[in-house]
Amino acid sequence: MGKSAVVRALEEIDAALAVLNAEVDGAGCEPFSAADPLAGLAGGCLDVLAGARAVEARVAGLKAKAAVAYAESASAVAGPVVPAHSQEMSAAAEVGCVLALGPRAASSFLATSHALVATLPLTLAGLQAGALSWGHAVVMADEAAGLDTVGAAALEAHFLNPCAPDAAAGCPVGELPAHRFRVKARTWRERHHTESIEARHAKGVAERRVEYRPDRDGMAWLSAYLPACQASAVWDRLTSEARSLQGTDEPRTLAQLRADNYATALLATYPAPGATNRTRPDSDGSGAMAGAAAGAVAGGVSAPIRAQVLVTVPVFSLMGLTDEPAILDGYGPIPPSMARALVADGAGSFYRVLVDPRDGAPLEIGRTGYRVTGAMRAWLRMRDGKCPFPGCSNHSLDNDADHILSWANGGTTGISNLGQPCPKHHKLRHTTGWKPTPAGRNKPPGWTSPSGRHYASEHQDWEPPHRPKQLKTGATDLIRHRGSPWEDALGQCLSAYG
Repeated sequence: MGKSAVVRALEEIDAALAVLNAEVDGAGCEPFSAADPLAGLAGGCLDVLAGARAVEARVAGLKAKAAVAYAESASAVAGPVVPAHSQEMSAAAEVGCVLALGPRAASSFLATSHALVATLPLTLAGLQAGALSWGHAVVMADEAAGLDTVGAAALEAHFLNPCAPDAAAGCPVGELPAHRFRVKARTWRERHHTESIEARHAKGVAERRVEYRPDRDGMAWLSAYLPACQASAVWDRLTSEARSLQGTDEPRTLAQLRADNYATALLATYPAPGATNRTRPDSDGSGAMAGAAAGAVAGGVSAPIRAQVLVTVPVFSLMGLTDEPAILDGYGPIPPSMARALVADGAGSFYRVLVDPRDGAPLEIGRTGYRVTGAMRAWLRMRDGKCPFPGCSNHSLDNDADHILSWANGGTTGISNLGQPCPKHHKLRHTTGWKPTPAGRNKPPGWTSPSGRHYASEHQDWEPPHRPKQLKTGATDLIRHRGSPWEDALGQCLSAYG
């Protein structure tokens, strides 16, 4: 046993990899399918990919455990003579050398490994079972870092324990790309963090800044750390302007048009130093918040195009009775004060969509004609949150309303027969074998690939709205009274922000 057992196990892994490589190269003992070798090879390669993904996850879990065991053993061998900080640096350096990682990457890997082994047992178990990737584990460790022990356990249970009372719906976490899981985990964390999102946002606003970083080939990066509503509005405005310039005579790509418009807005249309017609933001950076979100003039830049912003906010939070985060389309949770400012100062129109008080999901609306109304489009945006294609992050305002079962084939214009794919995946649906599966009142459509594999849809984590503590039992019911008493109060509340 000991080292000899490790050597034998690694040799067996090498032998198994050699067999798999031969199969992928078509040099195996027998074809995947004697009747149709080419189709059989295609399906076999997908099986290899799926299996390799699970093996990679198990190896990642093994590496995490080995790194932590090494660090603890090395610390015990060094004894109390070596300062703890120095010992941590030494362990990270050793791990980095073995894995060929830089100092920062090695420290990050070791910190994530410690978190998995010490405080995230479900995530480690998911890795060892091959159900999660290392990327998913990193996301879980990052989002749990600012939570206490109870909060971290609740975060894990929500996404990884299907028997939990509030288990996440939709496709399992391991079937989501890690970047999509980060969006969902961040949303849950913002809703359940013990510190108010308003307080955390205030800290972030105080750290707003613009950064400049030189790059290769005479290029450089210019990035800004801004309140979410401003950054989202800037991005949507750049996209709208870029799309308006596209055409048969325009050789530039959408990305190039965005970059050119960005530079032009800052260099060509910004007033000269000393001009007096600038909008001065408040000390917390919120002075131009709603104006920027609505595409209003800010800093003297002309605003021919109005930026679109979609905000979903619990009505009690909008009225200032609770501190629940709102959801900014394409970004995620934002402080309720930001949502109130957007609705009061920047919203050109806004739909009343009743939600189910049991789970917070929008209620069904229907229509028998072909045309998809504005209210139905808004409902689709709330149901899906983004393009429903697996892994796509294209947010709602840039997507198409699409009949899953076409109107010509008897499909209805109801929410359960509508999806909102982005232009790229809408085209993919009509030009290849990718097909959406049936949707539901609270469920976006899944997808079936040309190979016949089914991929479940990603669901939004709806939660029932918090009932304000100051409301007594027996207070007016928003659903039963069609919202009018609360809308009157809401109007009075928002008038203070107008």
